[in-house]
Amino acid sequence: MKKLPKIALGTWSWGEGFAGGDTVFGNHLSDRQVEEVFSNAMDKGLNLWDTAAVYGMGSSETALGKLVRQYPREEIILSTKFTPQIANKESAQPVSAMLKESLDRLGVEDIDIYWIHNPSDVDKWTPGLIPLLQSGKIKRVGVSNHNLEQIKRANELLKPAGYSVSAVQNHYSLLYCSSEDAGILDYCHQNNITFFAYMVLEQGALSGRYHSQNPMPAGSGRGETYNPVLPQLEKLTAAMKAIGDERNASVAQVAIAWAIAKGTLPIVGATKVHHVLDAVGAAEIQLSADEMVTLERLAKATGVDTRGSWEKPMA
Repeated sequence: MKKLPKIALGTWSWGEGFAGGDTVFGNHLSDRQVEEVFSNAMDKGLNLWDTAAVYGMGSSETALGKLVRQYPREEIILSTKFTPQIANKESAQPVSAMLKESLDRLGVEDIDIYWIHNPSDVDKWTPGLIPLLQSGKIKRVGVSNHNLEQIKRANELLKPAGYSVSAVQNHYSLLYCSSEDAGILDYCHQNNITFFAYMVLEQGALSGRYHSQNPMPAGSGRGETYNPVLPQLEKLTAAMKAIGDERNASVAQVAIAWAIAKGTLPIVGATKVHHVLDAVGAAEIQLSADEMVTLERLAKATGVDTRGSWEKPMA
């Protein structure tokens, strides 16, 4: 098994169209931009790339695949997902069929971590991973957006074949600790499961870049979600800035460092080279216990709930 870096880089915003970067984030990325991001990350040792079939309906995987082909396969760790909602119900093996499409777009013969993206029917979809593990087309499996009961059930279904859940990927940030409250983090730590924290920067709301005088792009999905609550976040982001200033670090780096200190592997969306450099620096930051407590207290005091429309409550 390949050793995982401390941080994964996310390519959700590389896709276009439905569930793509233009509609969700208000991004419009050129091929040159993503190539610069990719090459800088690989040079810095950040080689774990997270995508999904549903991001831009395949266009995120396609954009990533163009770059993956330029490097030896063993140097890259690829993470992509089976999304039940877009499965081909006519196929005899929908999980295998979606994986094949992902492999074709990414230009590879296997995937390092393959995820069941949403828990629409754990008993129906999880067994579809077993033949893919047996064939070597996927090296380890994860579940995303699953609650504790569903994670345990996935493990029960995999166990008779000699496999287990290797990773859990849920929304987790200073503003959204539902997976921690529900005991999922503890379960992962006790069972040697890597917990991937996505939206650790809350689509930029915890980056320090956006505030009431500088809101997120109008007309974007994230602007609609976060712009109304930016004033409530200002005490928290001010404290994050003060902590960062002592270390010559950014607000975003403090948010990432907090997630690492909680024993998670954060996924950071990468659309600019400075996002990569932020991630590299964040992995070196050590927050004190008092700073952790202060950040969590201020985060709770915001009263902001950032659960996504696709997410069911964890507890």
